[in-house]
Amino acid sequence: MKRQAAFIDAKKLLKGALHCHTTRSDGAGDPADVIRLHYENGYDFMALTDHRNYNYRNFAGVPITIVPGMEMDRGLPGPGCHCHHIVCVGPSREDGNGFEQDQRFPSGRYERPEQTQEMLDWLHENNNMTIYCHPEWSGTPAREFEMLRGNFAMEIWNTGCAVEDGKDTNAAYWDELLVQGQKIWGVATDDGHSMSQHCKGWVRVNSENSLNAILKALKDGAFYSSCGPEIYDFWVDKGEAHIECSPAAEIQFVHLRVPYRMARPAEGEESVTSAAVKLREASTPYIRAVVKDAQGRRAWTNPIFLDSDDFKTT
Repeated sequence: MKRQAAFIDAKKLLKGALHCHTTRSDGAGDPADVIRLHYENGYDFMALTDHRNYNYRNFAGVPITIVPGMEMDRGLPGPGCHCHHIVCVGPSREDGNGFEQDQRFPSGRYERPEQTQEMLDWLHENNNMTIYCHPEWSGTPAREFEMLRGNFAMEIWNTGCAVEDGKDTNAAYWDELLVQGQKIWGVATDDGHSMSQHCKGWVRVNSENSLNAILKALKDGAFYSSCGPEIYDFWVDKGEAHIECSPAAEIQFVHLRVPYRMARPAEGEESVTSAAVKLREASTPYIRAVVKDAQGRRAWTNPIFLDSDDFKTT
């Protein structure tokens, strides 16, 4: 049996926000109000990722773990919107973070998309982990970021982009990287600027509630992402993938180039809470699952990376 890391010895899964903005950059909400809103909505941790403005502080004084971070960006030649945005998160200063509280950085431009690796390398050298943000909104096809190395995750849901622009609501770009063999996780975020955009997309992390433990779990992919549904387990055993979840209208398995039919409630039933499929394509290096509830809200597992033993039925 191979179980996805979010569900190995899982007890309480922490609820966290990895991308939001305040009046420290272009957000509408005061930092204390944004933090308090997340705390009141059951969040255990969050990062204030204002543009080019690093933060460690808990401005609200409520018992929520603040993950240090910011959002960096670089413009690219047009036409239209064309840019790379990167969220970075890291440990405390005492544990080796290279940035200071309120340290600000200028915006800038690159001539070629591959130059973004320079920014990633700089963030990693300062002991920060990186998330590739909203590729659709940024006008960047996968060929312009598939060469980038070192991102532990990419956004597969971005509430701000979805609400304002109808973009960044699916994971097609993610699959392009996964099928190449890249081990990159998917995160749901809000990228909230107005107060109404917060608390719509989050991660559920299998971790104790401490900064270093949360960062390690994120790096290891020990989490799933959601806009509402809950996922209780996801595993592969004897050539089949299995999932258990809260009541769902649809469950989809994604094993690229294999068109699995979605699991739906049987006639007369209102929902489905589990599903299983036979693994059918040994050349595809992963399988993942998506749960959709009756309101259309989704939750996404991170992938289980497969090897030849996973296809054996005995």
